[in-house]
Amino acid sequence: MKKIFVAAVTCFLIASCGNNNQTNTKTETMQSDDSLFDAFKQNFVEDLWKMYPSWASSQGYHKYDSLLVVPNDESRARELAFCKGTSVMLKTLDLSKLSDNNKTDYYMIENQINSTEWAINSFKSYEWNPSNYNICGEFAEMLGNNYDSLDTRLHNFYLKMENIPAYYEAAKKQIKNPTVEHTQLAIDQNLGGASVFETDLNDALKKSHLSTQEKEQITTRAKEAIVAIKDFAAWLKNLKNETPRSFRLGKELYAKKFEYDIQSGYTADEIYQKAIKHKAELHQQMFDITKQLWSKYLSDKKMPENKLEAIKMMIDKLSLHHVKADSFQTAIEHQIPLLVDFIKQKDLIYIDPSKPLVVRKEPAYMAGVAGASISAPGPYDKNGNTYYNVGSLSGWDKEKAESYLREYNYYILQILNIHEAIPGHYTQLVYANQSPSIIKSIFGNGAMVEGWAVYTERMMLESGYGNNEPEMWLMYYKWNLRTTCNTILDYGVHVNNLSKDDALNLLINEAFQQKAEAEGKWKRVSVTQVQLCSYFTGYTEIYDFREELKKKMGDKFNLKQFHEKFLSYGSAPVKYIKTLMLADLDKEKK
Repeated sequence: MKKIFVAAVTCFLIASCGNNNQTNTKTETMQSDDSLFDAFKQNFVEDLWKMYPSWASSQGYHKYDSLLVVPNDESRARELAFCKGTSVMLKTLDLSKLSDNNKTDYYMIENQINSTEWAINSFKSYEWNPSNYNICGEFAEMLGNNYDSLDTRLHNFYLKMENIPAYYEAAKKQIKNPTVEHTQLAIDQNLGGASVFETDLNDALKKSHLSTQEKEQITTRAKEAIVAIKDFAAWLKNLKNETPRSFRLGKELYAKKFEYDIQSGYTADEIYQKAIKHKAELHQQMFDITKQLWSKYLSDKKMPENKLEAIKMMIDKLSLHHVKADSFQTAIEHQIPLLVDFIKQKDLIYIDPSKPLVVRKEPAYMAGVAGASISAPGPYDKNGNTYYNVGSLSGWDKEKAESYLREYNYYILQILNIHEAIPGHYTQLVYANQSPSIIKSIFGNGAMVEGWAVYTERMMLESGYGNNEPEMWLMYYKWNLRTTCNTILDYGVHVNNLSKDDALNLLINEAFQQKAEAEGKWKRVSVTQVQLCSYFTGYTEIYDFREELKKKMGDKFNLKQFHEKFLSYGSAPVKYIKTLMLADLDKEKK
């Protein structure tokens, strides 16, 4: 960091001297400052990747693929020094002289640096969250992606494995008073991920053109890695921890994490109150549809006076329409092209046919948090595969599987695919990788990313998806209620000490979720924090902004143009995208 800081300051002084010798217009001055900031960003990002080689690899930057950072006091000291140097450099810049796009980048870098310092000095999850220590995913990506020849990837794989034993030994020294929940998650994910070195690597070696000696060297080091991983899991199992830390954050830590992670115009308290209000509105909308459908589906039963009971009966009836357990992934694969066709027909947004979407069984190292997710290539690997990871029902007992399938019934499964794939996460992430700002791509805002996916669910139904059938709208409201209750659950558990029984009551009786889904969400809220708020927060900000813009533009508003313009700014916080789009609109009027 010191080298780039000195270089950047030198550039800054040279630029300043040059400006003293000539009279520049305001535009020329801004161009000069923007050029200086762009140079700083380039150096900053390169140094960022040196500091975090695994993160670099996940973004498609493979220069440091052979490096594995050992997590210890020294590595954290380097992080803090990096943050301090960057912070000093940012303070030398005149924010008022930067373009709107660069101002946003400035704020996002500043937030990242402040967040990192806070995480190390105050949050300290490296002490109480053992699931932070898991190298299996990044090694799996090296084998699974095709950014370079297999032989080159295997060579870097071999070099990177050298530090695995030291990595896990350092992890043991960092862990102090861990939570029970994160300890179990670490055990499960590391043991599951060990298959990368036991099975996946052997399959890759068979396909490679490496010599016999090279293959033996890799196999030998892989065995050492497997021993280190399983030893870490065993160490966690045998760890004596009579007074484990609670997984609940508490109000102060939660508020600060929300501030850094969500970057919303709202505080955690404000978005929680909005979610409470929205839940009541959704209940009323769902009851109105339930009354409309009652004679069609439940004419032989008297409608309960209690709204929630009536809604639950209707949802339970409709939820019986679902795919079979052994065709869950196949059903998803079949629906993706139908979503693409609908979007083309309605001209809602451009879908790039050259960016592949691959539906796959969820890898073992990812198990235990969510049932469906997207793994997208980074901005440096724009042509890499985007994976739609689908949780497997293999090994589930009949009752649990049936509960899960009713949750993801015929209607909900379609909404899930909109959210995760098209035009949700997959589409947004493709656009994000095309953003001219590398900062907006690599520091992607979770609330914007998740909020966009939630927004598209409603947008698709508003555009006629599902033929405006009340059944689809009822299930959409149920799904949107899930998003809303994610916020209520997360805040309630981590700030208000919501018990497991009360949490399950919220999810099952007020959000109408199946028991298997509710149990899974409880597990998720016990091992994550704040992320569950990103859905409702981002959705609320995006939808409200669209409606504001429609009123502002009148007949000139075009939905497709709005979508493509909104996504063109990359995964920036919604509040910044809103500012930029409104500024562009004002310029067009002039």
